[in-house]
Amino acid sequence: MIDRTAASDVERDEHIERHNQYQRDYFGRRIKRTMRPGPSRHLQRQIEAAISFGDLRPGELILDVGCGMGRHAFLLAERGFRVEGLELSPFLIERLRHYDGGRYQITVHCGDIHRCPKELYGRYDALVGFFVLHHLADLERAFMEMAKLLRPGGRVIFIEPNPYNPLYYLQILITPGMSWQAEKGLLKMRAEVISSAMRKARLKLTAISRYGFLPPFLANRSCGAKLETRLERVSLWRGLLPFQIFRGDLA
Repeated sequence: MIDRTAASDVERDEHIERHNQYQRDYFGRRIKRTMRPGPSRHLQRQIEAAISFGDLRPGELILDVGCGMGRHAFLLAERGFRVEGLELSPFLIERLRHYDGGRYQITVHCGDIHRCPKELYGRYDALVGFFVLHHLADLERAFMEMAKLLRPGGRVIFIEPNPYNPLYYLQILITPGMSWQAEKGLLKMRAEVISSAMRKARLKLTAISRYGFLPPFLANRSCGAKLETRLERVSLWRGLLPFQIFRGDLA
């Protein structure tokens, strides 16, 4: 008699590994300029949004899921947070350590958020991620693992692209090196999908907000930042604002 549950689990694992290998190759082909660490108003605003929205407090232990080259982890460390990273790509971890240069000495775990090392269970006050959820193969399994990583009262905070903003699809189409195969998870970044995946993992989607308007090269200018703040207040296009932030709390 065929154990259909076991067969389904094997197929699911194989799908995740194929997806992960594609992501390793996608991010390992070249160093993408937009992933390099460096100060900017655009990045600072992402950090401030995560801190405020997630009620993050200095001294808490935070795991940066999909930390890449450290562009967000470094900024969190500068704000007084104890930060560790989880990254699938050994290549990106090597680059993070290069950019770190011993300044922050951030511990980075090389692994898959779908199957975290058990020694990390129950360690973290909060998990944060910046444009990582839409690159995951299986949101439900990923959130189940995230729930295991949290201490009681823990929360997850993720900033993601808004799938209702048409400019993302244009960006994927015209940007060299970007591919729909790697970015198609954008379609899952809807509140109902995230909420359902969280709920199955004993997490509750407690808040969602959208922000932004201008591309980074304009938002990084002082005049652009002021204009962006004004444009965000216009209710007509609030549902189309490019960035959205999700918060989930451990039930």
